[in-house]
Amino acid sequence: MEKKPTEARSTSTRPRDRGRATRRRLIETTARLCKERPGAEVSVAEIVNAAGVFPNQVTYYFGSKDSLLVHAAFLGLLHDARRVERIGRQALDAATFRRNIARAVLAMPSLPSVARALAAGISKPELAPVVDRHLQLLFRQSERFVSLLLDARGWEVRRPLDVEVRTFWSTALGAVLLVRAGAHGTVADLDLAGALTIHDEAERG
Repeated sequence: MEKKPTEARSTSTRPRDRGRATRRRLIETTARLCKERPGAEVSVAEIVNAAGVFPNQVTYYFGSKDSLLVHAAFLGLLHDARRVERIGRQALDAATFRRNIARAVLAMPSLPSVARALAAGISKPELAPVVDRHLQLLFRQSERFVSLLLDARGWEVRRPLDVEVRTFWSTALGAVLLVRAGAHGTVADLDLAGALTIHDEAERG
């Protein structure tokens, strides 16, 4: 008996849906394990056991463990960034916004994993496009947040919004990389708030 078009589509989409669910579960599980054990190495065996999948599915969906770790690191970063946005919305003036955003970003639990992901993108060229896609997503998310905030508060920024966002995140992530590479000091020594030029009426002039 010939299948109707709708039945054929339904049958063909089920494996894709299961595949997407498995892929998502692997990323979320890895992100959770990395958050629970910041700075520690997480093995493939630990990941697949926690996710309830087979080891070969890591290679099938991501190509390598390193690629999975990059996806997981940036998932954690995007989740942290949304929490930072909530903190930013609570600020009543631009100076407080800059200070609170900087403090919250430098305390994000995802930063160690992201530092490893950035290092992987440098040492393994095949991972660089994966890192870049996630960074572009982070930049777009941040640009939308800042744009909406500027419109709602009547605040201004002293340079193009895309430059503001990229300068801020490049400063924050660069600081983490330096510290993890052994540079003297900590991220707390960085004036990350100074990388933001968002200002309000009281600061204009």
